[in-house]
Amino acid sequence: MAKTRASGQMARESFTRELFQILDETFEHTHGIFLDRDTSLFNTLESITAAEASIPVGGQCATLAAQVAHVTFYLEVLEAYVLNRDFGKVDWGEIWRRVNRVSPEVWSNYKDQLQQTYRRIWTMLQNLDNWDDERPIGGALAIVAHTAYHLGEIRQAMCTLKQP
Repeated sequence: MAKTRASGQMARESFTRELFQILDETFEHTHGIFLDRDTSLFNTLESITAAEASIPVGGQCATLAAQVAHVTFYLEVLEAYVLNRDFGKVDWGEIWRRVNRVSPEVWSNYKDQLQQTYRRIWTMLQNLDNWDDERPIGGALAIVAHTAYHLGEIRQAMCTLKQP
């Protein structure tokens, strides 16, 4: 029985080590796991001006500012899920309807709020004692997948917004 526990512990350590590498790559530092150099979310956002973040990429598409606000909101909802807290009624469409043109100050605030929320969740996940629950595993994987999707959306939009 001790052997099973030991291998289970090792599997948990391997899982969380790799999970944190992928989370870090998604948001902060490229490790070459799935992103090209300097294409993490925070690196990408630093190259976008408030004016660019205010332009809808297509007729019915959201602005990049809305994408960032949405990712922050999603992180907050998943944080509540992982901690088994009630978030209340979630209106996924509210940000898409509300966020459009932003000033440089508002754009900076959206980026800062995203970073603060991410760092809070990073710390929460780092300090979890129990990874045997579906909530932290599912929540952390959902954060990676969802954020990677929006990072791809943002990087694709930049191809249109940053044309010479």
